Amino acid sequence: MPQKGIITLPKSVGIISAAAVGGAEEESGPLGDRLDVTDVGGDDKFGMETWEAAEGEMQKRALTTSIAKALLTEHDIDAVFAGDLQNQCVGSNYGLLDFDIPYFGLYGACSTCAEALILAAVYASELGTSLTAAVASSHNCAAERQFRYPVEYGGQRAPTSQWTVTGAGAFILSADEKNAPQIVDFLPGRSIDRGINDLNNMGAAMAPAAIDTLKRYLDESGRSPSSFDLILTGDLGAEGTRILRDFLPDVAVVHNDCGLLIYDVDGTDKHGGGSGCGCSATVLASTILPRMGLPTRTANGERPLRDILFMATGALMSPASVWQGNNIPGICHLVHIKSPDSWEADA
Repeated sequence: MPQKGIITLPKSVGIISAAAVGGAEEESGPLGDRLDVTDVGGDDKFGMETWEAAEGEMQKRALTTSIAKALLTEHDIDAVFAGDLQNQCVGSNYGLLDFDIPYFGLYGACSTCAEALILAAVYASELGTSLTAAVASSHNCAAERQFRYPVEYGGQRAPTSQWTVTGAGAFILSADEKNAPQIVDFLPGRSIDRGINDLNNMGAAMAPAAIDTLKRYLDESGRSPSSFDLILTGDLGAEGTRILRDFLPDVAVVHNDCGLLIYDVDGTDKHGGGSGCGCSATVLASTILPRMGLPTRTANGERPLRDILFMATGALMSPASVWQGNNIPGICHLVHIKSPDSWEADA
């Protein structure tokens, strides 16, 4: 029979390494001191000639750093699953071109990080002894030029609009690795269309998908929101977070959103918060996994996390679909992650 519910991996998969790359705005934000790589030039071009090429360079640096932190080489990695916001995923295509690793290009909009983690985990688990990588990125200037207006235009942003993160996250996954945060199960999302066609309100477009995925997971697992240490969405922003909590009020006590964590939303002009493939990837790599016992990183004295739901959300659109006035469907993929100690206790 078709499997459309929670999927448990046949072999446990550990996230053995993670690296986060960020631009100038991200470095100056609340999580800036946790980034592994930033742009020393301060212009978000990472030594490249264009914004688009800069995003590819960010992916390259994120993957290189995560491989090095795992004490591996690129030849140890069996496959990389990567995606970004650029047309035909050229940020990933060019950024990872020099790696001697089989490559799968993905597009899930801002949900790409969770999609990549799911597919990389399935690949590693099914092969049994495989090492895989998951990478996701976005670049503010590249995304604005593609979907809205070039930043040089200086257009006024709506109160509900979100700021595309200039960031990249890379993760190394290993089958049967117990001394690392474990991906224990996942729930693929469904495309949900609730009639939103406002390019400047991604939160409203994505929130129905987050509600659908989370409700399905809780109903099938029989668990309540309070049984988790954290339910992390990425990235609904302020508007989408409000909608999620209105429909599922019990979630509020353990919920947070990557788009609200990465910037000082109230102290800057980020309006609805952060967005983009790099938003959830950067927050998960730099801030969340270290609190779950990720080797080689510290948790900065914060409360440890033992059991979380990571839910990356995406607005599934293209420039052409927006110009033609189509609705913007949303998607939300859920990844259930446990710390090594809690996994061992359950096993």
